[in-house]
Amino acid sequence: MGTPRPFWTYIVASGKNGTIYIGHTDNLIERVWQHQTKAFKGFTAKYNCNQLVWCEAFNTRDEAFARERQLKLWRRAWKIALIEKTNPEWQDLSVGMNMWA
Repeated sequence: MGTPRPFWTYIVASGKNGTIYIGHTDNLIERVWQHQTKAFKGFTAKYNCNQLVWCEAFNTRDEAFARERQLKLWRRAWKIALIEKTNPEWQDLSVGMNMWA
């Protein structure tokens, strides 16, 4: 039996201080790839939110979903402060991730 895969809450953005989208997933690499390739038509494709700028791991899907819901209620300034606490330049954290894993 392998190690349990974590669940993730994440933020993708169109660029520094640009449009942001908050989501949760059990496969961060695949989900970011979907945003980057615009695999699904919708908000992130329309607003070009394809840079992973923040993420947090959880042990359960319920925890990741609860965090997503919490963050979606936050003011934009609080979301930006959360991103900039660990990623002040809004670098794309997916760079170097194995997108084909």
